[in-house]
Amino acid sequence: MTDGEAETAFRNIRWHDTAGAPVCPSCGGLDAYSARRPSGLLRFRCKACRKDFTITSGTLFAAHKAPLRSYLAAIAVFMNEVKGKNALALSRDLNMSHKACWVLLHKVREAMAEEFKGRKLGGEGKEAEVDGMYAGGYVRPANHAEGRRDRRKAMNKTGKRQSVIIIRERNGNSVPAVFKSEGAAAAWIKSRLQPGTILNADEASGWNELAAKFEMRRINHKQAYSDGEACTNWAESYFSRLRRGEMGHFHHVSGPYLLRYAQEASWREDARRVDNGAQVRRVAELALHRGPSVDFAGYYQRHVTNG
Repeated sequence: MTDGEAETAFRNIRWHDTAGAPVCPSCGGLDAYSARRPSGLLRFRCKACRKDFTITSGTLFAAHKAPLRSYLAAIAVFMNEVKGKNALALSRDLNMSHKACWVLLHKVREAMAEEFKGRKLGGEGKEAEVDGMYAGGYVRPANHAEGRRDRRKAMNKTGKRQSVIIIRERNGNSVPAVFKSEGAAAAWIKSRLQPGTILNADEASGWNELAAKFEMRRINHKQAYSDGEACTNWAESYFSRLRRGEMGHFHHVSGPYLLRYAQEASWREDARRVDNGAQVRRVAELALHRGPSVDFAGYYQRHVTNG
């Protein structure tokens, strides 16, 4: 794909209602003309407010430095994977630096997260599952036996361990979140489920509080994975995808970006039966119809210099 073809593709995605004709992000004016720079960068100038803008102005890819075709290629390669794409492999595919690809992939995950805002699951007679998975905070045991400590005790933990909570509607969508423990997620779970939902969960004590608001079906995994009525296999399928992505691609998904990886796995699980072309267009639309990144300013992590 040439630069011109990539520009056309992004214009048609961002300004779909005007068939690719530019719309000023400042005043909404429709009377803009091309003012391409000598370097070849495509810019538009609004006749109404006289402000310049580009195809990505005010979007997740604002202030981009790589060619647009690289961004479109990155989304296409990213969506072609089942369990995720690591930045090192993408840097070889696109001939870009690892750090640039790492930031770019996190921006794509941020675009995916748009679909989870305000999403509610379940409803009267519908079934959903809730479960948790702990990640991060691994303490490596000492080499010699006499130097090892009981890692189950709080004094020997790092305090970095977090729990990924997933609510997944059967034959429907899902919503992930990250908390310090399963019990801390009870209020959030209540806010994301519609009244009348039948909730499936395991025997963990963190879910006991939910029984006051929802009909609960509990399964004791020490005895069985499913008893014909209650099971959390849909939630476990999500955790399987997330764990496979961690082990095979990312190797480290904890810390401040754990939620982004959890949202990516949830998005992939929900869209597992959507063809790749539709997935690429869907993610590109999400990226071009939201504001600049809340995690990254400019190109890196809010490293702003004085002056």
